Amino acid sequence: MKHTMVQQGKLKAAVLISGTGSNLKALIDAVKSGKLELDIVRVVSNRAQAGGIGYARAADIPCSIISHNAYPDRQAHDDAIVRLLDRDQAELVILAGYMRILGNAFIARFNGRMINLHPSLLPLYKGLDTYARALKAGDRETGASIHVVTSDLDAGPVISQVRIPIKTSDNAASLRKRLGPLEHKLLVATVDQICKRIVRFEAGEVMVGDHVLEQPLQMNHDGMFR
Repeated sequence: MKHTMVQQGKLKAAVLISGTGSNLKALIDAVKSGKLELDIVRVVSNRAQAGGIGYARAADIPCSIISHNAYPDRQAHDDAIVRLLDRDQAELVILAGYMRILGNAFIARFNGRMINLHPSLLPLYKGLDTYARALKAGDRETGASIHVVTSDLDAGPVISQVRIPIKTSDNAASLRKRLGPLEHKLLVATVDQICKRIVRFEAGEVMVGDHVLEQPLQMNHDGMFR
């Protein structure tokens, strides 16, 4: 993504979680199966009850619980995470269901080296309750996006997307259930492109090979980019 990333060897990544860790598990499984050349050097959770902690420990990945309640303000909490990731020499930060808004200093520290998975077809429906909002709007499709994290919420350059049709029988729960497995595939496929240095972030733009990405990469339901 950025020129500070190494150009040889496995990319070192830190994964930040807050909940079940299903996307973390997808990354771990892809690494174990040899589908993904990624070195997950650290998992960080802001919640001690996060289910994803178990996946990290089962895979012998260093895992840290850094509760925001233990720090006087956002800056102090962010700084604690930065110190840890710097020590681990993390080159890529993956927000996988991390439910804390990170401060500008943290984002600047990992500028062009942090991605987020968001459950909508960005720029539609930034923030929360994306499924309900898509249904209320009468949309015919929804999906998930992976974007570069910037200081504006869910507004960074979009790298990739996957889409599903919205059925007349759908509700928020059914959309979440159908989209979940595809989100996992999208995350793995996108991180794979970053690991292979095919996708990178330069001067505020997403590059694919030698070209600026004009439209997000579109993944089919088999996990391949069209």
